[in-house]
Amino acid sequence: MPLIVTGSIGIDTVHTPHGTADAVLGGSCTYFSAAASFFTPVRMVAAVGGDFHEGHRAVLARFPNVSVEGIELRRDSKTFAWGGRYSEDMNSRETLYTHLGVLTEAPPTPPASYRDSRFVFLANTHPAVQRDLLNHFPDHELAVADTMDLWIDTAKDDLRTLLRRVDGIVLNDSEARLLTGKRNNITAGRTILDMGPTFAVIKKGEHGCILIHRDGVAALPAYPAEQVVDPTGAGDSFAGGMMGHIASRAGAPSPRMKHGAGHPVASFDTIQRSLASGTVIASFTIESFSLDRMARLTKDELERRMLEFSRIVRV
Repeated sequence: MPLIVTGSIGIDTVHTPHGTADAVLGGSCTYFSAAASFFTPVRMVAAVGGDFHEGHRAVLARFPNVSVEGIELRRDSKTFAWGGRYSEDMNSRETLYTHLGVLTEAPPTPPASYRDSRFVFLANTHPAVQRDLLNHFPDHELAVADTMDLWIDTAKDDLRTLLRRVDGIVLNDSEARLLTGKRNNITAGRTILDMGPTFAVIKKGEHGCILIHRDGVAALPAYPAEQVVDPTGAGDSFAGGMMGHIASRAGAPSPRMKHGAGHPVASFDTIQRSLASGTVIASFTIESFSLDRMARLTKDELERRMLEFSRIVRV
């Protein structure tokens, strides 16, 4: 089923103990789309500048299930750029620079051909921009948002307005604490549900994730990866796998059930199962810089690791 994502396309320079990747393709929208494309067609809505060259486009072309019609080229602007250096154990990182570029400009408008998208993911950007994108899809079936500490600190009122309109939110444990003032992840998740969503997914990095849903709570470990080259984009890939799984399982159109736990695509079982897809696809992302590993990933490899992960978490 049609899945649309808005967010950033970036040009990253990343330093890890395994080496340096200079001016490679990155961004929340990019990682999400690549991961989701293994499960369902994905439509990107983002802006890039004149420095976005053919090499970057060639990377996206390696994911045929990703539609790039919604990428808006602004030749006189600069693409969002980020540089970072990871610690020796890669559990922390230092941001070397952030150049917002096109992200300081008006957001792109989704093409008319995207207006039938039923599944909407609002990747990390200002919550007012996320809300405006959502306005283009009044008949959506499921809307999920990502956020970060910057917006919690600087645009909390906009974020709370957005939370009343989405079915789910994905954020990490420190962001959940910052948003709610609650130290316990379960309590923080339940507090987020009081703000509007049906479910919240709280990411804990190498320690997996927690689902807090109106119908229950679930926890899932991370895949026990042996090769970690670059953790950049792991969270966005996780969200892409999660949403791709949900969209791929959706049936025929049904009347929208506003924020109800009985909403079929937002049921506890559906979201819980989707976390495994997100976890496994993210485990491939971290095995290389940028999208290199996902670009080489085959369906057979993905299915084998999914089966392996199912055996690992079985009780």
